[in-house]
Amino acid sequence: MGEIKVVELFAGVGGLRVGLERASPDFKTIWANQWEPGKKNQFAFDCYSKHFGNTGSININDDIAKVKDQVPEHDLLVGGFPCQDYSVAATKAKGIEGKKGVLWWSIHDIIKNKHPKYVILENVDRLVRSPVKQRGRDFGVILRCLADEGYYVEWRIVNAAEYGFQQRRRRTFIFACKSDVPFAKTYESDYFENIIRSKGFFARAFPVTDKVFSSKVNKFSMGKCNYTTLVEVSDNFAEDFYRAGVMVGYDVYTREVEPKSPDTQITLRDILEKDVDEKYYKIDIEKWQYMKGAKKALRTRKDGSTYHYSEGAIPFPDILDRPGRTMLTSEGTVNRSSHLIEDPQTKRMRILTPIECERLNGFPDDWTNTGMTERQRYFTMGNALVVQLIERMGSTLINEVIN
Repeated sequence: MGEIKVVELFAGVGGLRVGLERASPDFKTIWANQWEPGKKNQFAFDCYSKHFGNTGSININDDIAKVKDQVPEHDLLVGGFPCQDYSVAATKAKGIEGKKGVLWWSIHDIIKNKHPKYVILENVDRLVRSPVKQRGRDFGVILRCLADEGYYVEWRIVNAAEYGFQQRRRRTFIFACKSDVPFAKTYESDYFENIIRSKGFFARAFPVTDKVFSSKVNKFSMGKCNYTTLVEVSDNFAEDFYRAGVMVGYDVYTREVEPKSPDTQITLRDILEKDVDEKYYKIDIEKWQYMKGAKKALRTRKDGSTYHYSEGAIPFPDILDRPGRTMLTSEGTVNRSSHLIEDPQTKRMRILTPIECERLNGFPDDWTNTGMTERQRYFTMGNALVVQLIERMGSTLINEVIN
């Protein structure tokens, strides 16, 4: 098989790399980029460098738009990028141009220039629905860009907990490979359903049941009718995307699917430490109980008009025999979204420790204990992904796509 040269964008603290290297030593990261704009302290980059150094790779701490031309030839491009406004416009001088500062266009430029055989990207689950006023446009722009560059594409919205892992974290994953790669050449548009249910990349990595959602299926072309150019996609595209989908050429098929859950499940209880420091117990129980509870209130807008605000209750304390809730960057603070548990050892209420947050994402203990503040340890884990999902995708790529 040989070495698979990897370029990692928006690397964070290295979750994608950790997962790939767990899957196979054949994945060799040769270039990586992590940069937090406007921040004096680059904690995530420092953590990445602490663990990986520059051995066999070049770790770049700069705006990707400034260094994208430095990206070397590679086999696999990976990255987790933010959900932004991916609209484009036609200009007299430059042809089609995307909005300045939108990170997708740097990814797009790298794909256009280097044409890696394989691409794995990660984003929030709402990517396939944004923006609100033109549902699906942003994802449509991404698909059209990949189609124009000759890529076969699959996507899946994956909740890590539904595949036995320790966090209820939903993310959109995109897998693309050049259309002339043997894996892509085996498929034709007539077999869309088989790709999604059994033969495709995500069907192999994350199996689904035979359940049919007859009302949640959509099939269309990105290259006909109102979508003949990327500008027309940006201006007019409006389609429903579901949890699973595939694009062959410019033909798109998407449907809702049901995950096939495994026999075992990692729970919040499974990732807890023992003999936790007293500082994690210093909480105001009444304040937390109020924040976690259901609320209804009359609020006033800036223009003086009023509206009714309401929010549902969050379990108080968090249920230990279920996977943890989605971890946010505010984890560990006095915040409605932070986990609050009754420690099984002491029977007292406390927040999660940084090590427990690392375990919620599948990282080794003390992965972020590299000189950053404790607040930043929580923050970087709130930005990270569940590493076991990447490990599973890496294994599928190595064993069932490349071979």
